[in-house]
Amino acid sequence: MPALLWLSLLVSAVTPGAGAGAGAGSGAGAGAALTFLALGDWGGLPEPPFVTPRQAATAAAMGRAATELGGDFVLALGDNFYFSGVRDEWDPRFQDTFERVFVSPGLRGVPWYVMAGNHDHAGNVTAQLRYSHHSPRWHFPHPYYSLRLQLPASNASARLLVLDSVLLCGPGDDFGGGPAGPRDAAAALAQLGWLRAQLAAAEGDRFVLVAGHYPLWSVGKHGPTGCLLRLLRPLLRRHRVSAYLCGHDHNLQYLEEGGVGYVLSGAGNFMEDSRPHAGSVPPGALRFFFGSPASPGGFAHVRLEPSAATVTFLEATGRVLHRVTLPPRHP
Repeated sequence: MPALLWLSLLVSAVTPGAGAGAGAGSGAGAGAALTFLALGDWGGLPEPPFVTPRQAATAAAMGRAATELGGDFVLALGDNFYFSGVRDEWDPRFQDTFERVFVSPGLRGVPWYVMAGNHDHAGNVTAQLRYSHHSPRWHFPHPYYSLRLQLPASNASARLLVLDSVLLCGPGDDFGGGPAGPRDAAAALAQLGWLRAQLAAAEGDRFVLVAGHYPLWSVGKHGPTGCLLRLLRPLLRRHRVSAYLCGHDHNLQYLEEGGVGYVLSGAGNFMEDSRPHAGSVPPGALRFFFGSPASPGGFAHVRLEPSAATVTFLEATGRVLHRVTLPPRHP
């Protein structure tokens, strides 16, 4: 598995390496790159069998992708446990919806870096943080944190900033209602201040990725998140952030606006193909959308090299749906 150089409350470092499984961090497509899989809205069901067929199919496909394309870690984009999170750190949902589902050899030993979604906040998020002490692959050190990613065969690095967009903007719902504001305004302000400082410190990084559960831009049911457009969009543009990764809407989308790529990967458990907010995004911003209800699910694969970041959207069948290459922030 990747060498975890240090793990503190807010910062950890990851370098690519040979995984404990058959293909983690290796595989024919990995080469001299750091790679990870991004999966959102994957959290099964609260009653037996606690997993959906789409989640199981996506989990198996992720294992194959990690083996063939490389997978140094998984970025879990929230809504980890439907519909009301977990009760405590010993909740059997950790086993039934996570440990016993993502069992492919390609995912063996691959660490997961986790954030909370709105459904997780309906339960006990502190329990999800504490579960990091129970599972060697579940890493959730703080509601928001930074990963420093070392790109192989170079002195180049990338930064991944993991946010709690629910703490930042407030809880949302499943009926298209956007968050109405944070429950703790002081905590939201502290997170925003932390993000500003992290973005300033990342000036020398080749790529900067920011991730949160809520989307900034989306044509799906939930649409753009007004709070994030107001708070994050100016920061992403000012600091030349490479991409923002999210879930929340249950489909796969790629949008570009203001020099920032927007990667929405929310197809781990449900699929929705409606686009009620097609007129709510800037003209020409939407480059890709997939939400077929007949699909067995999907996820995104990210490959970071010194010269480029490549985002590939994959269906659980293994079919490549869309691929985009992002340039480095500076040579």
